Amino acid sequence: MKCSRWLLSAFLVLMTTCWLTLSSRGEDKPTKDTATLADSRYELRKDHDPNGIGKFFLGREIAHVMGFGPMGQGAEWLERAVREKEEKLSLLIKSLDLKPGMVIADIGAGSGVISVLMAEKVLPDGKVIAVDVQQEMLDRLRDNLKKLKISNVEPLKGTQKTTQLKPSSVDLAIMVDVYHELEFPYEMLLDISKSLKSGGRLVFVEYRKEDPEVPIKLVHKMTEEQVKKEAASAEFGLKWSKTIGALPWQHVIVFEKQPATTGE
Repeated sequence: MKCSRWLLSAFLVLMTTCWLTLSSRGEDKPTKDTATLADSRYELRKDHDPNGIGKFFLGREIAHVMGFGPMGQGAEWLERAVREKEEKLSLLIKSLDLKPGMVIADIGAGSGVISVLMAEKVLPDGKVIAVDVQQEMLDRLRDNLKKLKISNVEPLKGTQKTTQLKPSSVDLAIMVDVYHELEFPYEMLLDISKSLKSGGRLVFVEYRKEDPEVPIKLVHKMTEEQVKKEAASAEFGLKWSKTIGALPWQHVIVFEKQPATTGE
């Protein structure tokens, strides 16, 4: 009899504890729920590529960022003399069909190699907003702009989750060998899509993972299919337009911002 009473008491304590736990979960604030949902988009794995951070988005591991480096090695890699021969940057710029007066956002601009090449194409009234999270890169960019006497490139410091661009302010946003390194790709794509004007374009330039001959570490490559998969969320409002295959090593994958539907 005593045993039965003890079991009944233990059962009641257990049920009360479970009820209190479930009740406390239901009292979370909306901001906490949102954070939990955002985190659930990502997966952490102990077994991963040493060149990646062990964080996965839609099955793809995010690569380590190529930083400025203690001696500026990262910036020197971006500015290397053979880059035109290897990547045909001039052909990339030509493929973008830039027009005078356009506002362009160069996301992950680094020391500004791509920004500088685009700046002349949008003169006299257009500009390039060069976004980067590394202050050293932005400082080097400012020095380069001063040396080259270029006045229509605007450095802008972003964060890991935002570009700091104004909503509906950009005709073209471009990421050159950058997207695969973003620590929060979903949040950044949402932010970038909000900065685009209706009909504006978002361009991913990524090393082709489909091609084993491209001499880049595997985690720093992306397939066209994976890029399309990650840009497909309805909240981005993006639609694939075309993929340009003219470059030696990279895809140029173009999306267009769709007009907001009535009632949004």
